[in-house]
Amino acid sequence: MLSQARAGAAMAIVAMLCVQIGAAVAVTLIDRIGAEGAAWLRLAWAGVLMLVVVRPRPASFTWATFRMCVLLGVVTAGITLLFMASLARIPLGTASAIEFLGPLGVAVALGTGRARVLWPGLAAVGVLLLTEPWSGAVDPVGVLYALASAVCWALYIVLTQRAGDAVTGVNALAVSMPVAGLVATLTVGHLVLPRLTPDLLLIGIGLAILLPVVPFILELLALRKLTTAAFGTLMALEPGFAMLIGFIVLHQTPHPIGIFGMCFVVAAGMGAARSGARTPPPVPAEVNS
Repeated sequence: MLSQARAGAAMAIVAMLCVQIGAAVAVTLIDRIGAEGAAWLRLAWAGVLMLVVVRPRPASFTWATFRMCVLLGVVTAGITLLFMASLARIPLGTASAIEFLGPLGVAVALGTGRARVLWPGLAAVGVLLLTEPWSGAVDPVGVLYALASAVCWALYIVLTQRAGDAVTGVNALAVSMPVAGLVATLTVGHLVLPRLTPDLLLIGIGLAILLPVVPFILELLALRKLTTAAFGTLMALEPGFAMLIGFIVLHQTPHPIGIFGMCFVVAAGMGAARSGARTPPPVPAEVNS
């Protein structure tokens, strides 16, 4: 069970690194195509790539699981669009720390025993130190966008685990990602399409692979090995990664107190990884066509 938890934690950590590197690269595009454009590029290309590579079969779904995957796609679009909107207003590390409140809520709501409070509580202290809400220097609209993204992220964790348990392979993502791309196109496409250039389209392919294709696949697989509570707490590492990537790529220098906060969330993430293995779910059977 410990090896299973470690494998799940390793997948989640690689996914987080991909997310933060992808987000940092996307921030550099905001001046050219806007926050909504950077989000649309990733979601639209990710949907196309998943359809082409996976080519989901109807036999892999029931109507119930298909509807679940569609809902997951809507939530996925919400995470990306809202998070990019927050990055246009607040630093990457701060946005990621606020967004982490979604996984933290999952950890508290679905956890059991002492770990239900211990690791999320430690992570919450770290997030407070990272965001410094008492300073009053954070853009309130950016914070609201990040909080809305946090709600979507909490739903994403629960839905991803259920979809991963119910649908074979990564077929769930082959439905949810095209839906996310469609939702993004319907909501912000009219703002983005006039600003597109050939080089931006090519950059979008690379961004889509880095975020969300690779991390979402890894998260789906990780949630087959970890409980939602452990996964949610493990996401405490993400604000730390965001601070580090923001410093290296975007030259966003963290406040010294934020470094202490990062230590807290790293410790919480390590604790969650050690105690978060779940009983492997049964392999989902394909539906007779």
